[in-house]
Parts: sequence; C-alpha cells; structure tokens
Amino acid sequence: MFSATVTVAGHKLEGRDTATGRLLYTEHCASCHGANLEGQAEWRTPDENGVLPAPPHDATGHTWHHDNALLFEYTKLGGKGTLAARGITDFNSGMPGFDGVMSDDEIWEVLAFIRSTWPDDVQAAQSSRNPPH
Repeated sequence: MFSATVTVAGHKLEGRDTATGRLLYTEHCASCHGANLEGQAEWRTPDENGVLPAPPHDATGHTWHHDNALLFEYTKLGGKGTLAARGITDFNSGMPGFDGVMSDDEIWEVLAFIRSTWPDDVQAAQSSRNPPH
C-alpha cells in the first residue's frame, strides 16, 4: 500500500491522458528511445564524440531512478541545458530540449505514458523519489 506522501508526490503525473502521451512519445521520442521504450543499443557506452546513446524508458533503464521534476526539466531543456543549470558543463548530452516543440502539459502527458508502462513496484520506487507536496 502506498503512503500518502508517495501518492501525493506523483501528482504531476496523475490524471493524465496516457493515450495522448503515447501519441506524443511516438511523434517526438520513439525515433531515439524506441517504439517500445527499449532505447538504443549499447546505451551505457559513449560514441566517438562522447555522447551516450538514448537510454531505454522501460523498466530496464534508469528513467525511473529520477524524480518528476528532473524528468520534466530534462525533457523541456534537454540534457545540456539541464546539466548546465546544475553546473555540469563538460557532459556531452544527445538529448534535445522540447521547449517550444511540446507544451508543458504535453511533456507531462509523455512522462505519464512512460510511467504507465512500468510495473507497480517500479512506479512505487519512482514515486518515492519525489518530494511530498
């Protein structure tokens, strides 16, 4: 059973239209992260330019290891922008930002879709990474 803190912490993803999120994911994300959220091969090994391939968004990847705010920011600002905001300027990220491509609500729809594909225990683990509201 989920605690009130965990349930409330995932509020940004609650009540979202995951069917719309799936369509947006297919349109904007699947070309890199895979139609089945499987990511690219050798996603933990940087290419010749030091860029990591797109990771999976299914339960085998690390997406669920991050809180909602970071996932949102990474999607909106891209890897370079998100890391630069944290003072990390020497990491070459291949993740583009979708600010101006998708609205904030559309980004949340995509994140809700991705989360909806995870098993209950993975969803609970990810929810526990969010601060209580």
